[in-house]
Amino acid sequence: MFLRLPIVALSLFVLHSQSFAEAVKDREGAVRKDRTAMEYDARWIYNDFNAGFAKAKQTGKPLLVVLRCVPCLACAGIDAQVLEEKELIPLLDQFVCVRVINANALDLSMFQFDYDLSFSTLFFNADGTIYGRYGSWTHQHDPLNKTTAGFRATLDGALAIHRGYPANKASLAGKQGGPIPFKTPVEIPGLAGKYKTTLDWEGKVVQSCVHCHMVGDAIRTSYREQGKTIPEEWVYPFPKPDTIGVTLASDAAARVESVAEGSIAAKAGLRAGDVLAGFDGVPLISPADVSWALHRAPASGKITASARRGNSTELVSLTLPAGWREQADISKRVGTWSMRGMALGGLILDEPTDEERAQLGIAKDRMALRAKGVGQYGKHAAAKNAGWQKDDVITELDGSSARITEGMAIGRLLRAYKPGEKVKATVLRAGKSVELSLPIQ
Repeated sequence: MFLRLPIVALSLFVLHSQSFAEAVKDREGAVRKDRTAMEYDARWIYNDFNAGFAKAKQTGKPLLVVLRCVPCLACAGIDAQVLEEKELIPLLDQFVCVRVINANALDLSMFQFDYDLSFSTLFFNADGTIYGRYGSWTHQHDPLNKTTAGFRATLDGALAIHRGYPANKASLAGKQGGPIPFKTPVEIPGLAGKYKTTLDWEGKVVQSCVHCHMVGDAIRTSYREQGKTIPEEWVYPFPKPDTIGVTLASDAAARVESVAEGSIAAKAGLRAGDVLAGFDGVPLISPADVSWALHRAPASGKITASARRGNSTELVSLTLPAGWREQADISKRVGTWSMRGMALGGLILDEPTDEERAQLGIAKDRMALRAKGVGQYGKHAAAKNAGWQKDDVITELDGSSARITEGMAIGRLLRAYKPGEKVKATVLRAGKSVELSLPIQ
């Protein structure tokens, strides 16, 4: 069985399936332009994290590694600001700065982060100890968002940890990656032999890159090829804080902006204005750190958050019920595309509005998953070939008619069924009930 942590799968040079992350028109040109502009930059070491570690060891500075999908328009605003904003210079000068634009040669034992983001940053000590992570879904969804307040707060947090190192090393244990069966992405079956650790700058450089979705797909596919189900953490990787009912402010490290009524966080007593300082003793310096802590959290049980309130610090115990990860919204994650092929035969599902439910005669607490899209090619055509049609509404799946989301359906099917099996479904089609089956791949 593979490690319960996700392999790093950097989304680089990728024209994402659907519209989750729109790409520039000339991807090849964008990559080559980036290299021309950055290869000999005075501050940034270009595409060589090993050189960054060597320099960090030499200078005693912490290491900052930005991982950026150049052709992807998502996060373009913050990427430009990090490279150009004058106010960031005093902070960046306290780091050894590295810009990495492809995942081929990444050391997967060290680089473990949210692979669905097109701009991520990891902070290290020269000895390889991870101080923290930064990644923003706010910027991912808005390429024009240039705000760097949250990034600056994370830089400050990383510098504070560095000043306390190595006395604080034990507290950082929960931020480190664990053993992993592959040293680099190009060693993963399905990618091995097709890609090299270096890019083909003399040829088609974009096509020589290991894309984020390719690595994630390869890991999930490896389970399926072994006839296994897919672990929950591979279906719901790096849960956003709102999975437990917390919205964090975008201009701070981990300040609670709001708490959803009735959520895990609300039941635990977290409040708007709380500053999350740690989970189970592990210091937090960004929302990405919160997601990492949630990713490492148990399938059920308790985790303890330390929350600063004014001049005091409160310990808050959060109870995670079984299935809590299902609350994560994975609909806009690039990695979900391949899972739709595996679990849904290529269907793209959404839920009808309450008004549409009323028109269909389906109660609010009952299942209603509408096929807003039906795949036409390859494995994504399996549902079509099994008789599914656009606008079919699933009212019962695998013997259950309780209301669920598309993400819940994907997770339950991939964790319960193996390739080649079929799942019974009842669908509403043009006012009539039809019995179909979903081919699991």
